[in-house]
Amino acid sequence: MSVMDTATAELSRYNLGNKPSCFRLGRRDFLKLFGGGLLVCCADVSGWSQESGRGFGAHDLPKEISAWIHIGTDGRITVFTGKVEVGQNIRTSLAQLVAEELMVPFDAITMVMGDTDLTPWDMGTFGSLSTPTMGPQLRTMAAAARQSLVGIAAKRWNVDRGSLTVADGKVTNSASMQSASYGELTRGEKLVTTVSNDVHLAAPKDWKIAGTAVPKANGRDFVTGRHKYPSDISLPGMLYGKILRAQGFNASLESLDITEAEKMQGVKVVRDGDFVGLVAPDAITAEQAILTVKARWSVPPQPSNGTLFDYLKNNGEAGRGDSGPQHVAGSVAKAMETCEVKLAQQYTVQYIAHAPLEPRAAVAQWESGKLTVWTGTQRPFGVRDELMAAFQISASQVRVIQPDMGSGYGGKHTGETAIEAARLAKTIGQPVRVVWTREEEFTWAYFRPAGLMELRAGVQRDGTLVAWEHHNYNSGNAALAAPYKVPNQLLQFHPAKSPLRQGSYRGLASTANHFARESFMDELAHAVGMDPLEFRLKNLTDPRLHTVLHAAADKFGWEQTRSTPHRGFGIACGVDKGGYMATCAEVAVDTATNKVRVIRVVQAWESGAIVNPDGLRNQNVGAIVQGIGGALFEAIQFADGRILNPHFADYRLPRFKDAPVIEIVLVDRRDLPSAGAGETGLVGLAPAVGNAIFAATGTRLRNMPMAPGKVAGGATGSQFKS
Repeated sequence: MSVMDTATAELSRYNLGNKPSCFRLGRRDFLKLFGGGLLVCCADVSGWSQESGRGFGAHDLPKEISAWIHIGTDGRITVFTGKVEVGQNIRTSLAQLVAEELMVPFDAITMVMGDTDLTPWDMGTFGSLSTPTMGPQLRTMAAAARQSLVGIAAKRWNVDRGSLTVADGKVTNSASMQSASYGELTRGEKLVTTVSNDVHLAAPKDWKIAGTAVPKANGRDFVTGRHKYPSDISLPGMLYGKILRAQGFNASLESLDITEAEKMQGVKVVRDGDFVGLVAPDAITAEQAILTVKARWSVPPQPSNGTLFDYLKNNGEAGRGDSGPQHVAGSVAKAMETCEVKLAQQYTVQYIAHAPLEPRAAVAQWESGKLTVWTGTQRPFGVRDELMAAFQISASQVRVIQPDMGSGYGGKHTGETAIEAARLAKTIGQPVRVVWTREEEFTWAYFRPAGLMELRAGVQRDGTLVAWEHHNYNSGNAALAAPYKVPNQLLQFHPAKSPLRQGSYRGLASTANHFARESFMDELAHAVGMDPLEFRLKNLTDPRLHTVLHAAADKFGWEQTRSTPHRGFGIACGVDKGGYMATCAEVAVDTATNKVRVIRVVQAWESGAIVNPDGLRNQNVGAIVQGIGGALFEAIQFADGRILNPHFADYRLPRFKDAPVIEIVLVDRRDLPSAGAGETGLVGLAPAVGNAIFAATGTRLRNMPMAPGKVAGGATGSQFKS
């Protein structure tokens, strides 16, 4: 087997997620092994702010590691990106864009993602940024590679490059019928090109691979079980680790007895201050051993759900996020004096958990002073930085690899599990795997922030909005700005001292702010006696939002809907992260039991040029189903520093029988840049459902979840108070 064949085989194993120990090439070794080929580099890219509000700052990509595309002598094209696949199918859509610009079949592309030794630095996979930021970057690199290949062929054949054509991974001189594959052109050469931003890209209207429903890359491996998730990674000599957890948040360890654990065969205990962990030859022994550890903790008094929203409003936190006015226009106070209809309301959202199917997991190995960690994270380079800080080592001494993981929803930005596994592995001198239990995931991971929203508005009898005021306490400022035309506005985010650990969640505060705003718009529409759709359209000037509202309403049959005490219809719309959506919901109400069930949802979506319609449709369907949980069921219950419902048995998630009929209307705008779609599809569901409940019952539910508590009989529906 040739060196190239060996490298390709190893890369194939790595990309499919099999034993990671089989592929440990560093960047320099990788290029050395691949030999001749085309290496395309780009100019520096500035960092973006993290979605939760903590900025990463600018990060100049080192020129020596800025390779994005490699074309081997066998013609195989390898694409490197620090973005990761977490179930959103970005591996497929990014490969489509590269294939389009290189004019090669989709199957010719191999994506290497989220490996800090092989891929360029990346701030992370979040904020619906992969498509609008990484997409253009990889398109630019691919187009530049194609142009470079044409230049190589023109020089080799001594012809004008304008006489050459490119198709199916080949450059052809139609006059002489000379033809060469990409691999034949790059064999024996090592070309490094710095690329500017003026590279000519294929127009979306001419796309042949991008814009089509290409099946999920490596999809067979996922459905057959061949793919290895982070929690599946196994190394020779690996031990299984468990960590002693405190009995409450902000607790301090007062006493510890590890006698029984140390007596168990193969168990080794590691203690470093309040950090106490152990390793065992197998997972079951590790679980049994940690239960024998006797610890006494001091847990200070802390808030609970019962006082949460008063606490958030009265415990501001200066310096977190952008406090103070976000947007001021005109004078709300003066405008309210002349308004014919005035309204003020409060809305709340509870903390909810990410609840990914795969909890946090990491395998850590130290070899010759270098730490390698396989873990599920949305920020491989961020986790690398955390490991560097924890062990006081340099970037060259840490490698983080992210095998495609079992979802994150914004909940896996941090590297706690990686650090825990690495601490145990360093002390013991063997590889260690740490996988959190479901209870650990529910307790020690961070939550979507709870929030209190206070809104007031003034409107004329003809439905014209005159004044608008929106305050958000703690949840965040995402999508705080209203898409409606209002001459007098005050929008303000008030950071608070959260009693629970909180962070990014799919949609961020956009969910809370849309719930409050679109519920409030419904209330205003009813207050002036207007149809909720007509009221929205009257106060909108954005043609893109107009389009999705009409598209959803037409598909739903809004004009024909007539709510009854047993059947309600609601509508909502919004904009965030470049995505435009409108959602219509139909609910069935059982007046005898006060239960409501979502039975149909129509959602129209527009986010520029569509790269993969099936992927985009799946994103919207998944967001709607997930949104049902936050809208109707999900809420973290806590008191005195403890989570009271840290298991699926107590934390209500949407089930198959909760899923309504879902219809997605995609609006493809090939004339506009592609935006991300991972988050905003979630935010219209809750207000549309709440508005539908009101239409049927006359009861306005202003708190998410709108049906708190356990429903008798399981997943048959949701309760509301008449």
